Amino acid sequence: MTKEPIAVLDDLADQVADEFEAYRQPDEFKDVSLVIENSDKERPTLIVHVDREDAESLADRIDKFLREHGARTERERHSATDVRVLATVD
Repeated sequence: MTKEPIAVLDDLADQVADEFEAYRQPDEFKDVSLVIENSDKERPTLIVHVDREDAESLADRIDKFLREHGARTERERHSATDVRVLATVD
């Protein structure tokens, strides 16, 4: 039985959190935040928000990690310190 996209994204979010744990310290402002946007049940999206100096290079690493784990990615660049990587799965 194939997992639902939301379950796949939830697992992927956990993997991202583990892989980039150094950027997600609990008592500090998080350089990397994770949200699953699920308003479209057919096409949920994992949003990885990178908010730090030189956000682009960290976003590159996250983007590569997501693609290596089967996600399709897009990127939204709001400024040099504010980049979002959007991931979807089939």
